[in-house]
Amino acid sequence: MSLFSIFGGKGNQPTYPTDTVRYGEEGAVTFTFFKHASFAITIGDKHIYNDPVAEYAKYAQLPKADVVLVTHSHYDHLDRAAIDDITTRNSVIICDKTSAETFDGEAVVMTPGMKSQPLPNVVVEAVAAYNTTEGHTDFHPQAREDCGYVLTIDNDLRIYIAGDTEPTPEMLALENIDIAFLPVNQPYTMTVDQAVEAVKAIRPCVFYPYHYGEVEEKTDIERLQSELADVCEVRVFPME
Repeated sequence: MSLFSIFGGKGNQPTYPTDTVRYGEEGAVTFTFFKHASFAITIGDKHIYNDPVAEYAKYAQLPKADVVLVTHSHYDHLDRAAIDDITTRNSVIICDKTSAETFDGEAVVMTPGMKSQPLPNVVVEAVAAYNTTEGHTDFHPQAREDCGYVLTIDNDLRIYIAGDTEPTPEMLALENIDIAFLPVNQPYTMTVDQAVEAVKAIRPCVFYPYHYGEVEEKTDIERLQSELADVCEVRVFPME
């Protein structure tokens, strides 16, 4: 782990924790962790931002986005001000159909099962994201068609960003996932037990818990790491 931003951490630029995963013979992706569900993915000189929210990072001071992913319309995932700070007219915004109402036709609108290719070496596939537990289904109803995303990079590395969801049949059926970001935030997304179930089903090489904290019920990250120690590599970065 590097404690310096992928953007150099020089001058007035903010610094954030980062982590790099290498794949294939020469491939590498670097993740920069902001807070909650907001993070960035850098592939070479291309920058992808997931659910940017102005409260979580100084986006105006960061490199402009080639791609922005928005999973759903809740305030802690969709922030037009942050997106305006990070984008140019050449940036591609990919979002669910409810969030699309914010962008006046300027976004690529996805529903579960759809694919888009925002960069020559990156394919994005939308995956259904919703609650399944009785009493929780109004948080993220299936009918609203919120999205998680699978990014396939260089026809090789597959990164799953789950969005706000519990384990669903669509998630549990995913194959060949190399890196998974799963939310562990009770009661709105997964419990630790549900996250363990999901990781054991999709078997990523690397699992990043994200979207935890900021609620009264704290996530037991140590138990999550312990129960998955023999399943995959669990990498924990501060997202609270």
